[in-house]
Amino acid sequence: MADTSLKEKLSSAVKDAMRSKDKDRLVTLRMAQAAVKQIEVDERRELTDDDVLKVLDKMLKQRRDAAAQYDDAGRGELADKERSEMVIIEEFMPAALSEDDLDALIRETINATGASGMQDMGNVMNELKPQVLGRVDMGHLSKKVRAALAG
Repeated sequence: MADTSLKEKLSSAVKDAMRSKDKDRLVTLRMAQAAVKQIEVDERRELTDDDVLKVLDKMLKQRRDAAAQYDDAGRGELADKERSEMVIIEEFMPAALSEDDLDALIRETINATGASGMQDMGNVMNELKPQVLGRVDMGHLSKKVRAALAG
């Protein structure tokens, strides 16, 4: 594999942040590295790029939720901190899917699975998840699939 792995990119970014003395970036990147390492230690295995993407995706979701809660509580400075962490994490995610591409992918998957209604939602989501991991918010995907299956 000629491409550097996501873990190597993360490690390299940590070193760059240390060199440039970018504390906020360094803290966020180390948090991501620690989350990856924790799973490797717990499961006693080396994580693949897909596994690392899942970890980063989960971190993004946590920050998205936290930012919304801070906004609701009137704590703008904390919400801004969460959003700045999201920007750093997103650098390691694949390019987001456009709405048109996502709609096309949903239609293809519904046709391929033979889904005909809401009872098939789980099958469609299971097929789509690996294809869109890190490229679309799962809540958004779920709403779009539900709408497509509903009619």
